[in-house]
Amino acid sequence: MEKQIPRVSLIKFLRHSIDILKNPLPFHRQNFEKHGDTFRLMIGFRKSVVFSRDAAFARHTLQKNHKNYTKSKIQTEDVAKYVGKGLLTAEGEHWKKQRRLIQPAFHKKQLTSLLETVLEAIQAELLKIKTGTPQDIFPVFNDLAFQTVVKALFSSAVSPSEIKRLQKITEETQQMLVKELRQPYLKWWFHVSGKLKSVLQLTADARGILRELIHERKLSNKKQGDLLDMLLDARYEDGTAMDEDQLIDEILILFTAGHETTSNALTFTCELLARHPEVQEKILSEVKKAPSKSENLMEYMKACPYTKQVLEESMRLYPPAYFIDRVNIEEDTFNGMRIPKGTNLLFSLHEIHIHPNFWEEPEAFKPERFSEGSGKYSSHYYPFGAGPRMCVGNNFAMYEMVLAITEMVSKYKVSTKTTPIKILPLITMKPKDAILEFNLRE
Repeated sequence: MEKQIPRVSLIKFLRHSIDILKNPLPFHRQNFEKHGDTFRLMIGFRKSVVFSRDAAFARHTLQKNHKNYTKSKIQTEDVAKYVGKGLLTAEGEHWKKQRRLIQPAFHKKQLTSLLETVLEAIQAELLKIKTGTPQDIFPVFNDLAFQTVVKALFSSAVSPSEIKRLQKITEETQQMLVKELRQPYLKWWFHVSGKLKSVLQLTADARGILRELIHERKLSNKKQGDLLDMLLDARYEDGTAMDEDQLIDEILILFTAGHETTSNALTFTCELLARHPEVQEKILSEVKKAPSKSENLMEYMKACPYTKQVLEESMRLYPPAYFIDRVNIEEDTFNGMRIPKGTNLLFSLHEIHIHPNFWEEPEAFKPERFSEGSGKYSSHYYPFGAGPRMCVGNNFAMYEMVLAITEMVSKYKVSTKTTPIKILPLITMKPKDAILEFNLRE
């Protein structure tokens, strides 16, 4: 017998619309607790979204039957109009072609050559932390993550003013996208007021900066060993290279997806360290026993498994990409539920990561639960997504974050804090009011 998906009415959605605009997670939690792991939310008279925290359903959609599912228009159209058709927003054969081309650039062996550049960028940005006074740490990590991505892509070819401009544009387009998604009823106003047009002009400006950097690199005939070189050298199966517009799309995706998720994860990790001083000391002890960074950075990171566990646990509790959306191409069924063709599905990674069926003490911060590696939890732990569309830059992100946290803990002690951690769920799960105090270690 067909299992009916519980329905949350349009009236209830509209009644909570202001709260949802500020933070939708409590509303979703309330519905999950009332209706179970999957429910249908009516967001219009004939329009609905199926929300789920059923890890088996997510695995079915993202892995086992992934060929029948595509990303929603949120990514393929709404996000794509700002960043183009790169790995994050592309679909079908175009995505497969791009994935095959780009994946080798993010292989562990290739990334080894970038680690020195990444470390230098991290060390320079950590110097900006003020000591002895409370400060919002998110801007520091936001700058650190953006600088790291830019330096990994372009080495030293990009000027500070260009970096600042690219970062400002990236952040403004993200803010506009959030407004469009959370306030679809104001879509007409965004057009009429010229707000959308002005933000799209900013993205055109960013493309212009990137185009110039690409031209300069091609004319120089010099290899920098950075990601731009790898992307310029990459070849499709027929021997051709990416055209310039596609290359710019991919770079914009790396800026958007690569810096914000990392800065979020690093900030939440620091917030957790402030509330668990014993974990800070354990990381420091691990760093002191690790081999010298100057000899072999990869070996140094291998000697810091606990730091990686801390980051994995942080991303369990505060997954930067806290939901995954899909739409089915043809009708499907799962566990007795009929999924009509074209159903909008939204999987809450945040809820899956703290589901009591999967985790002991799900709301507790326990890095040691990952002592046997994250693979133990692969059926219900998706910090970088799952299936064929798992984030191509997951290794790069982990290397960057391990280096950032070990460097930070080696240099600073985060003062103990006991207040609850605040969140701001936008396109990604962002920290809110991450006010922490740092002091230099003796």
